[in-house]
Amino acid sequence: MSVPTPAAARRVFLLLTATRWFPVGLVVTATTLLPVERGLSVAQTLTLLSVTGLVVFVLELPTAGFADSLGRRPVLVTAAVVQVLAAVAFATAQTLAGFAVAAVATGVFRALDSGPLEAWFVDSVHATLPGADVDRTLAHQGTVLGVSIALGALVSGGLVWWDPVNAWSALTLPYVVYAVLAVAHLAAVALLLTEGDGEVRPPWRARASRAVASARRAPATVAGGLRLVRGNRVLLALLLVEVFWMTAMVVFESLVPLRMAELVGSEARAGALMGPVAAVGWAVFAAGAGLAGLASARFGAARTAMAARVLNGLGAVWTGLVAGPAALVAAYLVTYGLHGSGGPVYNALLHREAAAHNRATVLSMASMVGFLSAAAAAPLLGWTAGVLSTPAAMVAGGGFSVLGALCFLPALRREKELRAAGEVAVRL
Repeated sequence: MSVPTPAAARRVFLLLTATRWFPVGLVVTATTLLPVERGLSVAQTLTLLSVTGLVVFVLELPTAGFADSLGRRPVLVTAAVVQVLAAVAFATAQTLAGFAVAAVATGVFRALDSGPLEAWFVDSVHATLPGADVDRTLAHQGTVLGVSIALGALVSGGLVWWDPVNAWSALTLPYVVYAVLAVAHLAAVALLLTEGDGEVRPPWRARASRAVASARRAPATVAGGLRLVRGNRVLLALLLVEVFWMTAMVVFESLVPLRMAELVGSEARAGALMGPVAAVGWAVFAAGAGLAGLASARFGAARTAMAARVLNGLGAVWTGLVAGPAALVAAYLVTYGLHGSGGPVYNALLHREAAAHNRATVLSMASMVGFLSAAAAAPLLGWTAGVLSTPAAMVAGGGFSVLGALCFLPALRREKELRAAGEVAVRL
């Protein structure tokens, strides 16, 4: 197959982003509310996040090795299949063991899904525009991602409010629809994603042999990724950002819905309310991602990333200090907008430290560190919420997150060096 043009690659990249993340919007609040409604404690529910994070940590680099050596498309197709299985497992789980199975499947899906699509897009662009910066398209992708999740969350709130199936909990229907749309995403990946290797697709035996060879190369890919971090202080510091970033994410993605349930009196009522709130939050996220592209052009990617990290962490602290549903919603929306502004510039900084042969590996290392950090932070914050209070856990998580801004200092120095040397790449 021929290499897609940058414009064609961009269209597929943004479309598959939409089909990937719209279904997630349907369950963005139900993920913590449904287990609690079915009898799990807050600590057990957040421990499920830890299970998912540990699975991603174990599989992230090996699956990135598959993506870099075997190809992006087969890994993304496999990820989409596992997403369907994870959705069904979560929708039908009734016990801690059942939810644990769903958490493991979700971890496998996220490990496979982390990085290959973005790496495919960047490599497709670089095939015809070597060295092009892609921060503008990544900002646009953040906007598409935010709008997709916003629309999904809005639909989710409507489904919970509608509650047409008496035999199900109101929080179950969003997960059923999520499973159906995950199948649609699988079809989109299979039909739209092509890799320009210029070869006729080999027969299944040749593909199986290639997969075995890729598996044998995976340990070397993992070792190469670790050597890359050891020899690149900028990349190492950027990966450490995830340690701090994830504590804030646990606050505004997991603890805010639970805090809302405390304030309004039930998980189902909180689910109906948090659907529209999350929809607006992801719309604000999309706006923040768009503004990040403008800010990085004016102030530089590193400075923009530092500011976003500090303000996002302070926003997470704010969610723990407010009293009342309306104030919680306001703090949540501000925090999510700042979350959206940080992702695109952070990834653009990662891409500066990567090359075509290790790009998916670099992205997956960042995701791996993030999920491991979430795996450590989630049960700890859940324990804090149980021993002290949910607001206390939110303040602690947000305050710790602010410290992550210091990890951008090496990238800031690198950016200054590039500007001083006149090495300014094309921005796409």
